[in-house]
Amino acid sequence: MAVKEDRLAFRMTADQKRVIKRAAELTGRDVTEFSIQVLTERAEEVLAEQRVFGANARQWSAFVSLLDEPARPVAELVELLRRPSVFED
Repeated sequence: MAVKEDRLAFRMTADQKRVIKRAAELTGRDVTEFSIQVLTERAEEVLAEQRVFGANARQWSAFVSLLDEPARPVAELVELLRRPSVFED
């Protein structure tokens, strides 16, 4: 386990603190543990949404060519689509 040496401090309203404290209690964690977990999870989500994948002209052209090719049939998918829909009576 990594040694926790860094600190992060911020101000909040009394209502925000009350909500966070209650949520922490409901999850069986203290406010610090709860806050670290929630902040880290949300930060990872934001970072994942912002990832950019670069490609040079040759790579991009190859990628577009693959997208332009006709789709190959997948036997399991063909079978699934032949079944009656579970959303219809």
